[in-house]
Amino acid sequence: MIVVTGATGNVGRPLTQALAEAGEQVTAVSRHAAAVPDGVRHVPADLAEPQGLTPALDGAKALFLLLSGDLHAPEARPIDIIDLAAASGVRRVVLLSSQGVATRPLGPSRIAMRAVEDALRESGLDWAVLRPGGFASNALAWAESVRTQGMVAAPFGDVGVPIVDPADIAEVAAACLLDDRHTGGVFELTGPEVITPRQQTEAVAAALGSPVRFHELTREEAKAAMTQFVPPELADDTLDIIAAPNPAELRISSDVEGVLGRAPSPFSDWVARSIAAFR
Repeated sequence: MIVVTGATGNVGRPLTQALAEAGEQVTAVSRHAAAVPDGVRHVPADLAEPQGLTPALDGAKALFLLLSGDLHAPEARPIDIIDLAAASGVRRVVLLSSQGVATRPLGPSRIAMRAVEDALRESGLDWAVLRPGGFASNALAWAESVRTQGMVAAPFGDVGVPIVDPADIAEVAAACLLDDRHTGGVFELTGPEVITPRQQTEAVAAALGSPVRFHELTREEAKAAMTQFVPPELADDTLDIIAAPNPAELRISSDVEGVLGRAPSPFSDWVARSIAAFR
């Protein structure tokens, strides 16, 4: 049995589906009740309270571990989840980490994630670490303004990075959970091209078949919007990255192709699958 945390999210949902289609017994974990594919068991649990995972881990051989933002807070102990998994008989953990662990290692959230990576390496379990860059699905934040105003509003309209399709992350995760060849690997996951917010807007418009205009926010406007949901320091950290990505963050990785034997999916593929959200 394979346990998937964050099972209702942009990575967890296609991962759960892929594992079920591969004939695996799957337990999907999320904080709240959710629909899951036929044959998949769902267990509600909050990873901030690791003992709540005990029923999900009973009989599990592998765990996909996705840590939500609150698990990077100073008082959180996500390492306890790895200890609990080992004590429950789990033999393999695939951790969804972040490209920033390598490219911007001094940020508080990246320091915390590096500690989780290190704990996993030292756990005695089989492991693999996935380090994606920016997600194509972050564009869903624009869906309402596209539907209601025909507009995308974002800062730094002509600064791009090679964003990755969450479905590719899920497919790599499935491979790492099922195939011993990927044990001990650290995989940087990016899309196949550097793409700017303005170009993403054009891709959304093309998929819709109707115009979508791009409105460039100032940094101050973008920060004001972001701090409705995240602390100011995290907003500044994010804006620093998207304003001036460093060379490592602009590099197109070959790891998706190395694991899956195909090129990573372009942003346009993600939009085509997700276009209903923008209508």
